[in-house]
Amino acid sequence: MKRIAKPNDYVFQASWEVCNKIGGIYTVLSTQAKALEGIYKDNIIYIGPDLCEKKETNPLFTPDSKLLPTLARQLKKQGIPTRFGRWNIPGNPIVALVDFKALREEKNQIYAQMWDDFGVDSLHAYGDYDDACLFAWQAGRMASAAYRYFCKQEKRELSAVFQAHEWMSAFGLLYIKKNEPGMATIFTTHATSIGRSITTNNKQLYTYFDGYNGDQMAAELNMQSKHSAEKAAAQQADCMTTVSELTNRECRQFLGREADILLPNGFDPAFSCKGAQLQAVRRRARKAVLNAYNALASANLGDDTLIIGTSGRNDFRCKGFDLFVSSIKRVQDSAELNRDILAVIAVPCWKKQARQDVADRLALKPAIKLMDASGMEQLPYPFITHELHNFHEDRIVQTLLGSGLRFSPAEKVHILFIPTYLDGNDGIINLPYYDFLTACDYCIYPSYYEPWGYTPLESISFGIPCLTTTLSGFGQWVQQEIGHQPLLSDGVAVVPRDDDNYNQCADEIAASILGIARLQHSDWRQFADAAYNLSKKALWKDFIKNYLKAYTLAIKNNTK
Repeated sequence: MKRIAKPNDYVFQASWEVCNKIGGIYTVLSTQAKALEGIYKDNIIYIGPDLCEKKETNPLFTPDSKLLPTLARQLKKQGIPTRFGRWNIPGNPIVALVDFKALREEKNQIYAQMWDDFGVDSLHAYGDYDDACLFAWQAGRMASAAYRYFCKQEKRELSAVFQAHEWMSAFGLLYIKKNEPGMATIFTTHATSIGRSITTNNKQLYTYFDGYNGDQMAAELNMQSKHSAEKAAAQQADCMTTVSELTNRECRQFLGREADILLPNGFDPAFSCKGAQLQAVRRRARKAVLNAYNALASANLGDDTLIIGTSGRNDFRCKGFDLFVSSIKRVQDSAELNRDILAVIAVPCWKKQARQDVADRLALKPAIKLMDASGMEQLPYPFITHELHNFHEDRIVQTLLGSGLRFSPAEKVHILFIPTYLDGNDGIINLPYYDFLTACDYCIYPSYYEPWGYTPLESISFGIPCLTTTLSGFGQWVQQEIGHQPLLSDGVAVVPRDDDNYNQCADEIAASILGIARLQHSDWRQFADAAYNLSKKALWKDFIKNYLKAYTLAIKNNTK
């Protein structure tokens, strides 16, 4: 990448998901790091929570006692235990993992300080609020102490930016604002707490959008504390940012401040493979997925099976998993289909363990056989690979069971539900997520609430055509980039979605599946090439310039 001049000396990025792989922000930061590290070298420090107990290790983090040892000792004396090391991702940036557990005894004083200084209401806190806010407070203290240390070391006033991601890092930004005014601050919301909460509570977000009041909805949805921290950080930041115009609309409506700069999410091609390597990974992944389903359902699907995938965080309505199932049911009922289709749902749930009967079959071990009256072998729930703690309450399971889908090897449309995080060691598929992704011929992400949408971007980065909706930031970006309503021939199909066209969307998605099932391989290859070529327009080497603009603006506003 061509060398880009940095607009400031140091950057501190704080997030609960630094070295903590739980959601989309992890993907943002881990794929972004190489581009920023190429500009700032070791003058960018990612700050995350130290969640490991004494004897535990974090496979994403390599500690290095030779990194900033003097600063580490000073931080420890100040009651900010910090482990410095490297994040095990492309770029290998410096990471500071801060221990915040000792602050739990001080939380009431911290909350009182936040109320006095910024009006943050922590009285209604519950769930993950305490740990997130105490981590953020500690991250702010760490960044402040490090900034002063670097200024002293270089014997000059340095320009530094503290970027806080989401409400979980809001207290860090507010700490800096109060105690280290020489540092510029940026708040980045990847999804507003109120927008997401309206959606997950099955309310119509878009039909009544202009009538929603952020503070009122926070009280109604019991989100006062998270919303209060988020709103304070948004209004106090020297530069306010978000990932798409979709979320910027929420910022104006719910937080009372629109973004100064949009920060669309890119991808780093170092995470994907291509050419002969991609084909080898794809063959291995397809074999693993098909073998798993055949062992699970006593089926005999061959390599000519069309594999359709959906995946993402377990946000049932936000991610559109209900719409995915409805679309698959329409395909199963179609008389036009003359090809086997395996629809795969890969979504981490509250799983217990891999199903032993399936693991035994994959290992060619004898397994207990259940027979029906006709002597045909029957397997319990022949669509799910792992046992769940809450099988009868899980929304995806119950949607599948209530959909009318037929789980028989004799059908042309088959369902495979993988309710575990794909880390390469799940006991059934045993592939990391990106390897699993290559097994798919077509991916569907019919989101209802998606501020950006990494899953479709990841898909096309591996040359897999996909479908998303106009309610995803990525879908809107594709529309703008292509200049017309995107079709599968563009690599990404974007389906219009709103509060009132659920069935129309399901029909369109089903039609797209039937259409791709009829394609010759050469035609599918053209779609795959279009997808990959589109992905090259969404790389961090281009999008990172927006971050530099945000840093420049934050410093400018901080010195006014």
